[in-house]
Amino acid sequence: MRQITIFIVLFVSVLYSFSQSDENPVEWSSEWKKISETEYELIFKASIYKGWHIYSQYTDEGGSLPSEFTFKSAGEDYELIGPTNESETIVEYSDIFEVDETFFKDEAIFTQKIKLLDSDVRQVDVGLFYQVCKEVCIGVDEDFSFVFDGGAVAKDRQKVDQRSLAMGEELKLNLKNKQLLSQSVSEVGTATSLWSIFGLGFLGGLIALLTPCVFPMIPLTVSFFTKHTEQRSKGIMNALLYGFFIILIYFLLSLPFHLFDSVDSQILNTIATNIWLNVLFFLIFVFFAFSFFGYYELTLPSSWANKMDAASSKVGGAFGIFFMAVTLAIVSFSCTGPILGGLLGSTVLEEGNVATNLSMGMTGFGLALALPFALFALFPAWLNSLPKSGGWMNTVKVVLGFLELALALKFLSNADLVGNWGFLKREIFVGIWVLLFLLLTLYLFGILRFPHHGSNPRMSILRKTAGLVSAGFFVYLSLGLLNVTDLKLLSGFPPPAFYSIFETESDCPLGIDCFKDFDQGVAYAQKIDKPILLDFTGWACVNCRKMEENVWSETDIYPLLKDEFVLISLYIDDRKELPIEEQFSFKFQSGRVKQIKTVGQKWGTFQSLNFNAASQPYYVLLSPNLEVLNKAVQYTDAKAYREWLMEGLRNFNEIADSSVTTK
Repeated sequence: MRQITIFIVLFVSVLYSFSQSDENPVEWSSEWKKISETEYELIFKASIYKGWHIYSQYTDEGGSLPSEFTFKSAGEDYELIGPTNESETIVEYSDIFEVDETFFKDEAIFTQKIKLLDSDVRQVDVGLFYQVCKEVCIGVDEDFSFVFDGGAVAKDRQKVDQRSLAMGEELKLNLKNKQLLSQSVSEVGTATSLWSIFGLGFLGGLIALLTPCVFPMIPLTVSFFTKHTEQRSKGIMNALLYGFFIILIYFLLSLPFHLFDSVDSQILNTIATNIWLNVLFFLIFVFFAFSFFGYYELTLPSSWANKMDAASSKVGGAFGIFFMAVTLAIVSFSCTGPILGGLLGSTVLEEGNVATNLSMGMTGFGLALALPFALFALFPAWLNSLPKSGGWMNTVKVVLGFLELALALKFLSNADLVGNWGFLKREIFVGIWVLLFLLLTLYLFGILRFPHHGSNPRMSILRKTAGLVSAGFFVYLSLGLLNVTDLKLLSGFPPPAFYSIFETESDCPLGIDCFKDFDQGVAYAQKIDKPILLDFTGWACVNCRKMEENVWSETDIYPLLKDEFVLISLYIDDRKELPIEEQFSFKFQSGRVKQIKTVGQKWGTFQSLNFNAASQPYYVLLSPNLEVLNKAVQYTDAKAYREWLMEGLRNFNEIADSSVTTK
């Protein structure tokens, strides 16, 4: 089972390495020393944030990846003298990888001597790949350039040329009435979204209770606390403490994501829109689904459960109960793991802070899992009303497997949309869901069977009801596929309506004429003298689709958008590369330099620079002369959105009237 452990660790590491931004917990500096006319010593210094560490070049195989230098043009322009030396390292045994790992804390210094083969060589370029770790590991690539020119120091890699500076200045807007943007952003749903994620986690925990890994443990554990304690009140307190520790454990599992957020505040958008990470999520969820179908079982190492169980027996008291709760989490992983994976995926799809979302979801999951242990300890007579374990629990697992497959398809759709691959159009996406829920319906009515299930499944009333619900959803999807219904219940999940296998009149939301370049949109607004609706959106943005399909489509809002405003939609996650002549380096006030190579990077920087925001959807009303007409809004309801549009229109008309009066 060691492979599964390594898989989980590497998965979390890959999750972050895919999502990292320009920030990382290591600050590098470099210099060189001249030894002779042809020999130099290259020095690389790393200042490592407290609590983090990076690995040596010589750490044992089978553990974390070692640091690796790439000396470009070595053997052509120069040769290496000896190995790359390191400063003092630390060696510790890794229980996870079962090898000794060699690493640096606080500071790392690498030195390499070289000998020039050509007296005309004045520059040496070096690449470095390393991992920086703190519970999770981040893979980072660094580039160094050493210039030997009359004792000059290494060139400043943060330097931005005049062309880039000029292009960066062009991104800055001269907004008038900008103080409106400093007001609190109008947003409906942040708090409700957190509670909906909590509810989603709670629902996931309730479902996990019905699985064969958890359900049989309820009466056994409650009986242990109520019967093996001299005082019943003490047994009840122990059971309540056991439930509290279950909640605490699942909450603690979300803490690494708060660590991610402290390093990169834009992790949510990066995770949700990274093409290959979405493909990875798709594969992981398919893997989870087939484990629910019973083709294999996901388990953590049995030695973990044995150690926790032994610890609970030896320690006793509150600590012993804590280790019992850890044992439950480990033993039940084969059923709870895929559900927790679905919970992680759902929080990634939601807008907001991914760490806070996940903490709310995990707390809800832990609460639902802990609730029966506390309730049955308080009312032990209720144990007699529990249904007996049986084949119905396998049915629950198979239903979850189909739901995992449906959710997996959303991640593949994200990758397809962001990558502009064009193979998973809306009709194909909905068609696959139609097939999945048809198969689920056939399974629930006993027509489709899995090899490990009995030949004659018991058709309980609950199973028949679930079958009818699945059949109803299958019909609803089928009607949507035939364009009989609009599938508003699924808004945000399928690709947008204009992403179709059939030719559409517009590739803009709801067929509204829109611009995907800011300057072109402003020029058109000035030409026809209409206000601008600036729409910061994304291909993989769920709440953007919900706004378009549930709010923009309203009969008293759609005409306003179509006739009264010039719509400029800027896709922050568009991975399409800009023409070479439009690519540049943007330097922030902090000194950090960001390479602008894609359409999404350009508009993301544009949004952050001018509106101090990074979330989507994000809506701004502007006049053609860039006067801010109202405070910005995000995800909201139809009534509030219409009032916001109307207020913006009134402000625009007042500005126009005052301009005429002045003339």
